[in-house]
Formats: sequence, C-alpha cells, structure tokens
Amino acid sequence: MDQLGKTFIKLIGLMVGLLALITSLVGVIGLVIYLSYAGVKLPEFGTGDEQILATAVVPGPKSKALMDPVGMWTAPDWSTVDAEANAADIKYGRELIANTAAYLGPNGSVRKISNGLNCQNCHLNAGTAPLGNNYGAVASTYPKIRARSGQSEDIPKRINDCFERSLNGQGLERDSKEMMAMVAYMEWLGKDVPKGEKPKGAGIYAVPLLDRAADPVRGKTVYDSQCQSCHQADGQGMAKSDGSGYIYPPLWGPNSYNSGAGLFRLSRFAGYVKANMPLGATYENPLMSDEDAWDVAAYVNSLERPSKDLSGDWPDISKKPMDHPFGPYSDPFSEQQHKYGPFKPIQEAKASTQ
Repeated sequence: MDQLGKTFIKLIGLMVGLLALITSLVGVIGLVIYLSYAGVKLPEFGTGDEQILATAVVPGPKSKALMDPVGMWTAPDWSTVDAEANAADIKYGRELIANTAAYLGPNGSVRKISNGLNCQNCHLNAGTAPLGNNYGAVASTYPKIRARSGQSEDIPKRINDCFERSLNGQGLERDSKEMMAMVAYMEWLGKDVPKGEKPKGAGIYAVPLLDRAADPVRGKTVYDSQCQSCHQADGQGMAKSDGSGYIYPPLWGPNSYNSGAGLFRLSRFAGYVKANMPLGATYENPLMSDEDAWDVAAYVNSLERPSKDLSGDWPDISKKPMDHPFGPYSDPFSEQQHKYGPFKPIQEAKASTQ
C-alpha cells in the first residue's frame, strides 16, 4: 500500500474515533439534562456524609409528591447562627449530629460509646430534611409523656435513647459538653415552631398500609436492585478509610441499630425509605412504590442485629404500636403479624377498644 493510502486509512480512523467521542458527549449531556429535568440531585464531591460520591438513580415516570410542599417546615438559615448567644454550642451540636462516629464512635476522639453510625444516618441532613426524620418538632413537643417508657421525657432523655438503641451504645452524661451542644442545636432548629405544635413535614412519612403482610423474600429482590450498590450485598455498608464511621451505614449486623430502635418497626423503616431512598429520592419525587418500601423494610428487619433488653418498654401494653414486634399484647394477634402485618386488622381492633 502506498503512502497516500496509509494516510487515507489513518484519516478515516481518526474521523471514526472523533465521531464516537462526540456521540458519547452528547449522550452524557442528554443524561444530565434528563436527570435535572426529572428532579434528581446529582452527586457532589466533598468531605463528610452530606456530600458523597454515589451513582445517581434514574427515576421512572414522575411520581406524585408525598406531601404538598406549601407550608413545609424548613430549618432556620444556617448563616444566622452566629447571631445566637450560644452559637458555639449550636455549631458543635450540629457537628456531633453529622459526624457522631468521629467524636463518639468506636474510634471517637471524645469518647468511645457507640457503634460507628452517625445521628444523621437516621436524621437526614443533620436533622433538617423534610420527612427525613428531622428535628423540627423536638423543641416544641418536649418534654412529653411517652408511652414507650410510660414517663415524662425531656430532650436529653430522648437523645440518650437514640445512643442506646439506634447507635447501640451508651448514653451521655446530661451535663456533658456534647449533650448540651446537641440540645442547643435541636432547640435552635425548632426555635420558630410554637410550643405544642408539630410542624408539617416533621418526623417520618406514614406509608399506606398493605392488605397483606410485608414480604421479606420479595424485599430481598428490592434490596438487591435498589439498595445494595450503596449498603453492599452483605448489608454492612461502606466504611470510611480512616475508620471514623461510614459513608453508607450498615443496615444489619453487629454495627447496625439494635432491636429497640425506632427503625426496627416496619412502619418507621418503610416510611423513611419511601420518602428518602434510594439515593436521589425525596418526598417530592419518591422513587420506590409503597409495596417495595414495606417489603424491603421486612427484609432488612428480618436479619440479625444486636438485641436490647426491652422489659421496661410499654408498661401499658395496650399502648404498644401495631408494629411493635415483641409481645405480650392486649390483642390476640401474633408476634409474627405484629412484625410483618397485615396491620389493618390490628389497627381496627385497637380502634374498636378505644
């Protein structure tokens, strides 16, 4: 082949390569435009759990918002915190909520009293996300009598409940710097909520009940397709390289929440998942069906985790919630049904006795 022919072949190869590159770029740009239009927040780079590298989830057809955003509680503007007399406490409290493990986890710099999870693994965005188990109603509703303990509880008691249950650890001293900082942060978040009121979007979404029991077998299929890319096939999450906690938390096993945690109740786990999972979901654009949320909750909570002595819980057993998975009960339904459902018959039986 003469030199002209070789040059011509090289030119053709370059043109084909350039065409392939242009096609790829067009595809990426198109995907970004689609994700933005569909309401998916693209992953960001950063330090800490609030900004993590992850795979964006491409949603199906636009879903209906779980709640009208009008009037939804929002946290005070963080830029105004320096105007507070206790600004240093509030800032430290937020840092403890966002990066609990770094200070109070197994390798904590202050104390070693918890399992390596962060408070914001359950209370998203440091407790500010709408329907993300936020702290919007804490200052306005505590102290209050809680049926689980049968006693009046204040904010420090509630915080220590989380340390002992969700963080499977030990409580803090009430007068410790860390306890006072977390209380200060929660009180600042709710400073504009009238006493006794629960603002719209506080807490966890109530997923409509199914007409059947939640199915852990089907839930594993949901987990494999929607959850394991972050929480891993073995459910043990993705640890930070420095041992200071998790990028994605473990959902079962020795380092997860124990059997006394709120998320061990199916309705709580399903509601949390429905409004916030998988990555990219929000209450305005949920990505998982009600059935999938219930079933994946059943799967996750069917697996081994630390246990807790609950003998002091629910002194009035008639006040146990429909999905409290441990007897005795004031109704004839089994522990199996109280854990997985169907819950409508339990709910109806409770209503008939009130």
